Amino acid sequence: MGFLRIRTTVDERPGRLASLATALAERGGNILGLSVQPDTDGTVDEFVADIPASPEAVRAALESAGGRRVQVVAATAHELTDEPTRALLLASRLRAAPWRLPELLAELLRADDARWVYGDAVRDLPDPTLLIVPVAAKRAIKVRRSELPFTLTEAARAASFVRLAQPAADPVGTERRVRLADGTEVEVRPLTAIYREAVKDLHDRCSPESRRFRYFTSMPALPPRVFERLCDRTRGHSIVAGHDGQVVALASLMFTPDPGIAEMAVLVEDRRQGRGLGAALARMLVQEARDLGFAEVRATLLSDNTRMRRLMISLGATLSYTEDPGVVEARLAVGALV
Repeated sequence: MGFLRIRTTVDERPGRLASLATALAERGGNILGLSVQPDTDGTVDEFVADIPASPEAVRAALESAGGRRVQVVAATAHELTDEPTRALLLASRLRAAPWRLPELLAELLRADDARWVYGDAVRDLPDPTLLIVPVAAKRAIKVRRSELPFTLTEAARAASFVRLAQPAADPVGTERRVRLADGTEVEVRPLTAIYREAVKDLHDRCSPESRRFRYFTSMPALPPRVFERLCDRTRGHSIVAGHDGQVVALASLMFTPDPGIAEMAVLVEDRRQGRGLGAALARMLVQEARDLGFAEVRATLLSDNTRMRRLMISLGATLSYTEDPGVVEARLAVGALV
C-alpha cells in the first residue's frame, strides 16, 4: 500500500505499544516514525509506517490489539523528516516572518487550513478536527485538519509556537508580586530549603480541613521527606506566597510518569482563602507547565473540595469522577490558557 500515518488511542497499560507494533509487523509493516501523546481518555500512539496492507486491514489489526478510534490516512516520504528538526526550521522561519503565523502553524500541525478569528469566534469548539489557538484577548487562530483530530500535545505545541511570534515579555525575576481581591500584596518565590520552618508554620496554621483537601489526610505536620520532595527541582516545581514575613500559601507542579502530564496541588492558609490567591498561583503553575513543554495539568481532588473544583473549572479544566466515588480528577490542557 505504501506510507501510512496511523493513529490509535490505547489504555495506559504496560505492553500496549508492543502489542500494536507486533500487529503492524504481522501485516508486513515497517515502522519509520513513532510518537506517544497523552489524551483525555488514554494515550495516543501515532505511527508512520511503510506497510503493504490496506487501511482497512491495518485498522482491524490494531483494534484486535487493543487500539481504539484507529485512524489510517495516506502519508508521504516528506513526513519522515525528523520532527524536532522540522519544528526548529519552522520556528526559524516564523522569527524571520511573524506575519506568516497562520500559514506556518498549519505547516507545523500538517493541517488543511489556518486562519485568524476574532471576537466571539474565539472560543473552544466541540469538533476535535478544529483547534482554536489563543494569541491574545479576543484574537486566535482556528486550525482545521479533516482527517486526524488534534491531540492535547499538538495543542501545547501550537501554543508554544504562537509565543514565538509575540513580543518578548518583560524580564521576570524569581520574585513576583500578586495583588489579591482585597488589595493585599503577596510575594511569590520558588520553594527552597530556606523556607522549611515557614512552610511548617503554614501547615500549623491551616485547619485540619484545609490540610485534608491538600493531602487527603489532616496531616498535622508536614513530614521532612515530603518537604524535600517538593524542593527537588528534578521532580517538580513548587512556589510559595509570602506576606508580612510569613508563608501564606504553597503551590506545587509535580512531574508524573505519564508523558506530557504534570500534577498540580495548592494549599492556602484559611484566612487568605477566597481572595484569588489560589487562582493566581494555579495560573502561574499552568504557565510554567506550558513553558516546560507539558500538554496537560491534572489535579486530584476530594469531591467535597468545592473551592478547588470551582478554581479548576474557572481555568478551563474538565472534571470527572474516578473509581473512588469520593475523588474527582480535573484535567486542563495547558495550550488553552491565555
